[in-house]
Amino acid sequence: MRVMRTAREMGIKTVAVFSEADRNMPFVRYADEAYCIGPAPSAQSYLRAEKILQVAKQTGADAIHPGYGFLSENASFSKACADAGLIFIGPSEYSINMMGSKIAAKQAAKKFNVPMVPGTEDPIQSVEEAKEIAARIGFPILIKASAGGGGKGMRIVENMEALEEQMRTAKSEAMSAFGDDAVFIEKYVAAPRHVEIQLLGDQHGNYVYLFERECSIQRRHQKLIEEAPSSCLTPDIRKAMGESAVAVAKSCNYYGAGTVEFLVDENLNFYFLEMNTRLQVEHCVTEMITGVDLVKEQIKIARGEKLSFTQDDLKMNGHALELRVCAEDPLNQFLPDTGKLEMYKPPKGPGVRVDDGFEEGMEIPIFYDSMISKLVVHAGDREQAIERLCRAIDEYYIKGIHTTLQFGKWAVRTEAFRSGNFDTKFIEKYFKPEYLSQHDTEAEEVAALLSSIIWEEERQRHKGERLTAATQNSGWKLRRR
Repeated sequence: MRVMRTAREMGIKTVAVFSEADRNMPFVRYADEAYCIGPAPSAQSYLRAEKILQVAKQTGADAIHPGYGFLSENASFSKACADAGLIFIGPSEYSINMMGSKIAAKQAAKKFNVPMVPGTEDPIQSVEEAKEIAARIGFPILIKASAGGGGKGMRIVENMEALEEQMRTAKSEAMSAFGDDAVFIEKYVAAPRHVEIQLLGDQHGNYVYLFERECSIQRRHQKLIEEAPSSCLTPDIRKAMGESAVAVAKSCNYYGAGTVEFLVDENLNFYFLEMNTRLQVEHCVTEMITGVDLVKEQIKIARGEKLSFTQDDLKMNGHALELRVCAEDPLNQFLPDTGKLEMYKPPKGPGVRVDDGFEEGMEIPIFYDSMISKLVVHAGDREQAIERLCRAIDEYYIKGIHTTLQFGKWAVRTEAFRSGNFDTKFIEKYFKPEYLSQHDTEAEEVAALLSSIIWEEERQRHKGERLTAATQNSGWKLRRR
């Protein structure tokens, strides 16, 4: 829906492909044409590149936008599009391949003097080598799958005794998830912030960075709340990070929209983490503070156009927050929830944007990501944005499933969040399920008290009516007594 709305504004007709599970989704109706490409499991539909290309040829489409997931960072798909004479609205096969390997990405970025977390640049070949490196950089260390993502193939090791077993587990998990058991080691930054830089590059060597997004509130290494700008960066650090992000893009001849992710420690030292070679889910907050439509820029770059603005043209305006509204139960370790959207009424009003994909009455399927929508707010400053997000959450009515809405309201009202003094361990440090239960209990108590007051008023009113009626029919009154 997000991509197609911009395409429509640009006068571009759209073709949607969908699985059998998504047949009744709003995006299917919104597109100018739509075609089913297979059963619900993504391996039989959304990950079948040949089916997508077949529909593109059949309909006369000239470009493919891969969205946020599935094949969006698949180098083979980028190449297949090019081989089929189609424009892939994203980077080249070369760029995706290089940045898709964490080891290759680190090696490329290091040549441009981008700050790195101490660790290895090549895959670990043996346990003995791992022990030697761990002894040199010091514990705790982090074993990471080179082809990894989403926390898979990642292990924190606290001491030498646990190293061998954790390395074996990481390699096994990496092979199972990615078909590649290559792992590397880096120093574990215990409580970092996760800050990322949005950038754009055209096919003529021009680059800009569109400032940063703070993405530190996460569960299972996946983001829940994002904001722009970050509450911790100074103008000088922001500039240094932006220039480092551009350097990473140049290291792989990148073009399109991309995001370079950094770890930021308590002293505001930043270290290159990885590059996401696609449009990020949280791109909305960047759009809100810059006024730049990132999807529009993606399409223009794919057409071969030059960037129409320079770094000096970009300015930050106000503050934006995004809450991922997921079908998850915060009271039960954020486990995914399924069910029917018995009620679904998104909020409205000044500075509120909802990018969603569902409607009231629809079933939440088990096959794909648990995200229902993205609730985004924009205001003049961070405090106003927090209050606006809370107002929007209060006006967001969802019944039938558990969601992250009330967690979001609780999170942004904590002292840690308001002060900006938080990191990726926010949920572990501050959140307990009973905090939301207490909130619900207080609301129930208020409702019960209000109900008892209303009931008592009604009882008294009816009692008065009965007394009046009794008096009117009384023999005493009739006899003038």
